Amino acid sequence: MTVRLAVVFLVALLGACATPPQGSVVLLPDPAGKPAQVTVTQGTQQLVLDQPYAGARLSGDGPKAYASSAQEVQAQFGAALAARPLPPAQFTLYFVEGKDEFTAESKRIIDDVFGEIARRPVPDVQVIGHTDTVGSDAVNDPLSRQRAEVVRSALVARGMSAERIVATGRGKRELAVPTADGVAEPRNRRVEILVR
Repeated sequence: MTVRLAVVFLVALLGACATPPQGSVVLLPDPAGKPAQVTVTQGTQQLVLDQPYAGARLSGDGPKAYASSAQEVQAQFGAALAARPLPPAQFTLYFVEGKDEFTAESKRIIDDVFGEIARRPVPDVQVIGHTDTVGSDAVNDPLSRQRAEVVRSALVARGMSAERIVATGRGKRELAVPTADGVAEPRNRRVEILVR
């Protein structure tokens, strides 16, 4: 298992060379409730943390297991938790076939994108346009870029700095739904927006 989506905090308070290592590691619960684990290695000794709030204290003779809690984590790591950046948010907007026009549902999602951008002090946005497999690369590449530019222009029109938005087109190279060539799949005609 990996630490995927789990948050691990290590606070090492290292003193002089003669002082044994001190600090602690706590495995926080995964926001999606998925299992996670981390291995704490100190010298030749290892300790596996695989439960939420399982902890390890570093000592002169290796890591020692202990049970932490949400309250202890907040008291000990609250400042570090508060300083974490927001996780990236991803949105997908869909387009009418052969055009750079949003579907009706995607027009409503745009407000959610702006809400997410407003939550971030210095937002960074990546906009990636895609097409279905109808048409050649010579048609789809510019169309995917045009779709990304439509979204970029909408963001700029609502006050976002153009320098903070990167727009690219992938044509039909990264299909959301794999299809044969020449298939008009609506879920492939999209723009993915990543807000960081």
